[in-house]
Amino acid sequence: MSFTTGPLLSRRGITESHNRIVPFIHRTPVLRSSSLNALIGADIVFKCENFQKIGAFKIRGATNAALLMNDEERARGLATHSSGNHAQAVARAAQRLGVPAHIVMPASSAAVKRSAVEGYGARVVESGPRIEDREAVMQTVLAETGASFIHPYDDERVIAGQATAAKELLEDYPDLEVLMGPVGGGGLMSGTCRSAVAFGRTGISCIGCEPAGADDAARSIAAGTRLVNTEVHTIADGLRTNLSDRTFLILQKHLDEIITVTDDEIGAAMRLVYERLKVVIEPSSAVPLAALIRERSRFQKKRIGIIITGGNVDFTTVDLARWQPPFSD
Repeated sequence: MSFTTGPLLSRRGITESHNRIVPFIHRTPVLRSSSLNALIGADIVFKCENFQKIGAFKIRGATNAALLMNDEERARGLATHSSGNHAQAVARAAQRLGVPAHIVMPASSAAVKRSAVEGYGARVVESGPRIEDREAVMQTVLAETGASFIHPYDDERVIAGQATAAKELLEDYPDLEVLMGPVGGGGLMSGTCRSAVAFGRTGISCIGCEPAGADDAARSIAAGTRLVNTEVHTIADGLRTNLSDRTFLILQKHLDEIITVTDDEIGAAMRLVYERLKVVIEPSSAVPLAALIRERSRFQKKRIGIIITGGNVDFTTVDLARWQPPFSD
């Protein structure tokens, strides 16, 4: 399957998406740390989407997709399948718009995440753990309800919404030389790449960062064709999905490279953020910093923007004490 980048992912399309969702989102703060800069040898700014509504960037794309529907489509309700932040984002968007939400979640989803989705008034329908299980149940739900489906990342409306995080960052820091973000399904990084093209300085680099235990994007870019993970093993639960054809082609065209990191490196970077920035982030958000720490000799004195994607942590599965900080004073 082939895709071309449509008008939604142009400078005008991303700007219009931003204007559309502004009443529904926070313009999140950008933090920096002199101690982190000194440790790594670069000038780093962190776009803190962990302070976003629902605690993650996902509200941007879900809201944009919902607002681009016509009244009839919205009135039928919104639907998606997700075990995490996208589920919360669609549920919250539906609540704000006063329409029903139908969310398919694996029965194994963390109780705290299901509770958050239900707290926004959504109906949760359980599925098995595999993506094929979610998709099959989703088809049944759509047939029964007529609800409008919002894919977590394989949707230009969603990608355009996610692109607004990098747009804001580049408006605040137009001299950035490098943009780094995590890669799961590829929606955020696809949007980030398109914002870099539309709003960034000439020659700005876009670097995707991925867990070694869920490295379909790195393998796909290297092979020149989309590959999938048959098994995933990573603490970065938000990055356990595979690229779609759409996001693969965008990343293949625009990414300068993908850096993969181990779970130990992710955990150490996560602990470092807690200790130095004093903010709560989820494991997926630590992946870009882990990549930067590993490859810091290549990024000395660079001006780098990192998107911290979310702060929804399941502390029943994450124990910071098990990881050693990557630097000692």
